[in-house]
Amino acid sequence: MTNGPQKAALGDASKPSVSLVMVSYMTGEVLFQALDAALAPDQEALLELILVDNGNSPQTVEALRGRAKTEPRLKIINGHGNVGFAQGCNIGVNATRGDCLLLLNPDCCLAPGALPALLAEAETLGNHWMLGCQVLNPDGSNQRGSRRALLTPLTALAEALRLDLLIPPLFRRHRLNLHDSPLPEKTSRIPVISGACMMLPAETFRKVNGLDKGYFLHVDDLDLCLRLHRAGIPVYYAPHVTATHYTGGNWRKQLQAECHKAIGFLRYFWRHFHDPRWCLLLPPLTICIATRLGLKTAWLLLRRPDNGHSPQHGAQP
Repeated sequence: MTNGPQKAALGDASKPSVSLVMVSYMTGEVLFQALDAALAPDQEALLELILVDNGNSPQTVEALRGRAKTEPRLKIINGHGNVGFAQGCNIGVNATRGDCLLLLNPDCCLAPGALPALLAEAETLGNHWMLGCQVLNPDGSNQRGSRRALLTPLTALAEALRLDLLIPPLFRRHRLNLHDSPLPEKTSRIPVISGACMMLPAETFRKVNGLDKGYFLHVDDLDLCLRLHRAGIPVYYAPHVTATHYTGGNWRKQLQAECHKAIGFLRYFWRHFHDPRWCLLLPPLTICIATRLGLKTAWLLLRRPDNGHSPQHGAQP
């Protein structure tokens, strides 16, 4: 791997500074909880928090501007409309000055001291890396997607059809989601971490051309991990650092998210696995993705309240 220039290389006497990038679209009140956690005094080395406003209520925007007047580290970027999560992250990164980036979902709250703990874990990782933490549900359980194998047509089909249960000898090692497996005892290499909380050097982000703006919502983190893997850049997981991710939203928002997720999966597989080794698996995988979307749509429509509204907990854009 090449050694990209950095303003303060990890392992030097001077600690690297961190630019936190958060993209928000109609996130709700949890956005301010996430801001409070990120801007807390114990989150040392935070140089700035770039909030990319993809679209929030006028009341939320006014409150954010008021907060920015008293918090010099908070900078708001808006006026570009809802360009999607991946492109929003890229816009935010282009405005950063820090040595390291922390891409954090607007409904994800860092535990006290999580930022310096991540930096401490990263000190021995070299020049190019990406690091995630233990992402928890609000009830304290490990969130699905917090640890994963590389997403390939084989792992996708094995996970979707639970072939590890049907044919254990052949597919036990091909599960995609690893959140229910034992936690590693220390920071360890892992193929895929959660996009809710990802730290990496700014130079690494630029080396792989950032997030793929072709993903509007979801799958962009899986795509980034795959591209890092193919570039020989390791991804790590720090089990002793935590963040709590509040997911949800009303049924309309969840339905939109499921549609974007299906489109993202199709883009991912047909973009990265169109070679002859995988071509026979792509058609049945496409059918599985369409079937999953249909079932999810039916489920969401059946459980929607009569008035079409349900409590909102700060879903992603």
